[in-house]
Amino acid sequence: MARGRFFFGFLLSIASTLGITWLLRQIRRQSRVELYFDDGSMLAINNKSSELSQKLTAMGDELVKKAL
Repeated sequence: MARGRFFFGFLLSIASTLGITWLLRQIRRQSRVELYFDDGSMLAINNKSSELSQKLTAMGDELVKKAL
């Protein structure tokens, strides 16, 4: 009985680790642009929001490539 619980816990911990790793990779792949305004507010736009956001993220990617 204790052996089965240990095995179940071990599998659960491995599945959790793999799930968290997958989620973090999905989040990291998203491109986004953060716009900062004079009043201190910030607007984050990802590339899946709209056509305008796709253009903004493409422009941001070009700027980063030129800077490197």
